[in-house]
Order: sequence, then C-alpha cells, then structure tokens
Amino acid sequence: MVKAIFFDLDDTLLWDQKSVKDAFAATCKAAEDRYGMDANQLEEAVRDAARNLYASYEFYPFTQMIGINPFEGLWGNFLDENHDHFIKMKDTVPSYRKDAWTNGLKKMGVDDDDFGYELAERFPQERRKVPFVYEETFKTLDALKGHYQLLLLTNGSPDLQKTKLEITPELVPYFNKIVISGDFGRGKPDPSIFEHALSLISLNKEEVIMVGDNLMTDILGANRAGIKTVWVNRHNKERNEVIPTYEISNLEELFPILEKL
Repeated sequence: MVKAIFFDLDDTLLWDQKSVKDAFAATCKAAEDRYGMDANQLEEAVRDAARNLYASYEFYPFTQMIGINPFEGLWGNFLDENHDHFIKMKDTVPSYRKDAWTNGLKKMGVDDDDFGYELAERFPQERRKVPFVYEETFKTLDALKGHYQLLLLTNGSPDLQKTKLEITPELVPYFNKIVISGDFGRGKPDPSIFEHALSLISLNKEEVIMVGDNLMTDILGANRAGIKTVWVNRHNKERNEVIPTYEISNLEELFPILEKL
C-alpha cells in the first residue's frame, strides 16, 4: 500500500521551462528594441553560448551529478557554503552570465560588452518575476495532503531551489520533507538519494511512489532504488530505454493509479 509520494519539483510541479522561456523572451526583447535583432535567434545564440561555457568549467561534472543546468547558472547565486564546487560556482557565475550574453550578442553581429552585462543582470530579475506552476498542481496536492506523506525530491543547488520555493511559497506547506540533491551530495538518478528520502520518513520502498517528468533522473533513479514510478509526460515525448511503472500526461491522472495501489 502506498503511504508516501515523492514529487520532483522542476517541470513536474513548477513549470520551469516556461519560466525560463518567458525570462529569455523579456530579456531578448530589450536587445530587439536596442539593436533590431531577432529576439528568438538571440535566445538560441545565448543558450548555445551558455551550454558551451558551462561545459568548460571545472565544476561541470559536479553540476551534472547534482543536477544544475546551464540556464539555472544564468540566474542562480549559489550561496551554498557546503561544498567547494558551490563556492567556485558563486565566484564564477557573474562572469559566466555576462560572457554567455555577450557571446550570444557577438554571434548576432553585435559587439557590446556593456550591453551583454546589462542583459545578464536583467535575466535573473525576469526569471524571478515568472514562477509558473502547472494549473493542476495545487488541486492535486490539496487532494493528497493528509492522505499521504508528501516529500519533495529535487535536484539542484539548495540556494537556488529554495529561491524557487520562496517565489512560490504556497508549495512548501504541502510537504512533510524537502530533499535537495546539493544538500545530500548526490543527485537523481543515484539510488542513494532515494534511500536517504525513504529513511527520513521511515518507510520502505514498497510503500512509496515517485512522480517526475524526467526519465533519466526521476524515473531511472527510482527504478534503481526499487520504487514504483509515475512518469509525467505532458508533451508526448518518446520513451527511451527507461521504463516507468505508469505514464500520465497530467497530475490529476495520479488518482486512478493510487486507487489501484
């Protein structure tokens, strides 16, 4: 019998991709207004520049293990003191942001470091303004709260994940526990973070189900830990070799599954 539900945060409860997309749109619009360049093309150029730069840093393998993507690096402050790599990230991200935006502008034929810096500082402000939550998130959590223990299991920097929760404060009270990979020291799909989460609520793996949007982290990791999985596939993505126990396209489809279990 299922007694607890583990939820992923980004793109499961929070619509992070839309928040990032809207922040890019607002920031790139400033460049369109200033230089007449295509905002969508600039966004692509900055995303490419960010990915390339991010992969060049010595802390990149750490970010992969903890689960911090290049676009989080464009707005996070990484004030976490619990790991040397976070301290390096905190020192590096201001120049990373500026370089990603400046390189993106250069790709569009504009060489303007000062404006690159201006856009780099604007993007985090725009991202903080648009904390999107899926429309069914609160309805689903309302219906589950009190019937199940709810645990939030998220990859990322504690500082940045807490920032996301601060700008959507209504989410936090639903959860009995919140586990952030950067606090624990390893991220999904490492089975140890799932085992750690189980120990916090004193349940065994048969009593828990994991709900998440990412096959390669949420589903793979829970599978490895022997926990049943629900893959939230909102955008009709192709499956790969990772097989979830259940697949849904909306969080409200959880209820018939829970009734069966």
